[in-house]
Amino acid sequence: MKVPSVAIKESEQQIDQQVTSPFLSTFSAAIVTSVFKIFDNESTPKSGMVFDRGFIVLALVMYMIGLVMVASSSMPVAERLFNNPFHFVIRHAIYIVLSLGIAGVALQIPMAWWQKNSSYLLMFGIFLLVTVLLIGRSVNGSTRWIVLGPITVQAAEPAKLFFFSYLAAYLVRRRDQVMEDWKGFAKPLIIFAVLAGLLLRQPDLGTIIVMFVTTFGLLFLAGAKLWQFISLASVGVFLLSLLAIFEPYRWRRITSFLDPWQDPFGSGYQLTQSLMAYGRGEFFGQGLGNSIQKLEYLPEAHTDFVMAVLAEELGFIGIALILALSMVLVFKALMLGKKAIAKEKFFEGFFAYAIGIWVCFQAAVNVGASAGIVPTKGLTMPLISYGGSSMIIMTLAVVILIRIDHELRMQSIQATSSKRKTKKVEGNNVK
Repeated sequence: MKVPSVAIKESEQQIDQQVTSPFLSTFSAAIVTSVFKIFDNESTPKSGMVFDRGFIVLALVMYMIGLVMVASSSMPVAERLFNNPFHFVIRHAIYIVLSLGIAGVALQIPMAWWQKNSSYLLMFGIFLLVTVLLIGRSVNGSTRWIVLGPITVQAAEPAKLFFFSYLAAYLVRRRDQVMEDWKGFAKPLIIFAVLAGLLLRQPDLGTIIVMFVTTFGLLFLAGAKLWQFISLASVGVFLLSLLAIFEPYRWRRITSFLDPWQDPFGSGYQLTQSLMAYGRGEFFGQGLGNSIQKLEYLPEAHTDFVMAVLAEELGFIGIALILALSMVLVFKALMLGKKAIAKEKFFEGFFAYAIGIWVCFQAAVNVGASAGIVPTKGLTMPLISYGGSSMIIMTLAVVILIRIDHELRMQSIQATSSKRKTKKVEGNNVK
């Protein structure tokens, strides 16, 4: 009996659908699961998986993008100043290697050490801020750097990290007072005021704003009352407004930010050149290395305004990629903090929250300043901009997140192992 060709084709189509559909569904499910796991810190640790590799991948990708963009944006000014177009990119590569070396050492330090020594770290941060005022090197009217031979240390960078460590430890010790009593809420603000006073002497208003916003957010997550936040926000905005009004150069920055084209060759020069870079970049950019603004039209093209050069060369796609990487890093930090709080690891949770808020706000201010959304504040783009102190401290922040995740995973593994042993013992007793 001969089977009709139509029937054969229909049966083949059914077989193809049966084979293809499970494959497509399995493939799509795998993609969804992989994307979810990028953001998810709640997944059960697998055997041998004792830390979140996502943090390492994010940091390395941002390192490499930063290295390429620093190389592209710094060559003209490096050729003029040092007669070596690779001067800044070589130093940036050294900073990356140095950061990785320090990361390898810091990864061995347990979080209990950070909590126990948070007060000493804070005092060391204050010592650095005092030292920079006494023997620091001045650049562009700001005294922010301590010179140690071939190395320059920006004192404000470690001071930020140490202050956040102290604040996280304080909230563990005095969380009930922060939630119920005005005195408990005010004590960390007094420490912040001391740091802010020292930073103003440099002057470094950008770091003060970053620390203020991070402190504000962390106290909110710790459960402080709404009226306390309204009071803190009112006082903070009032004081920052006074600082801007009574310092002529800060007021010029604000007015030039509102309308940079009013004085495009004076106070608005840097911002107008940055906006030109963004405009030339359009959607896909002019191509890597083809920026015109980096040819010494745009000041600080490889540091505070590296994102403007990136926008000109890689366009909207490049900016969107960097923002997406930063968003994933911040989201993972916040989810890690939530996971730590849920497991009653309060210091680790508050510290992770602080790092997440810090990275988020600093990245937003850096991109916003170069795009004309906020006044220029002299803040680097985390893990992207040129700058040894910022690179090392941001690497330490990522390492702390990895360490927190590692300790939480080890805690889960130990808990699972103890449960298995208990069940095994109970089974033997029944027998």
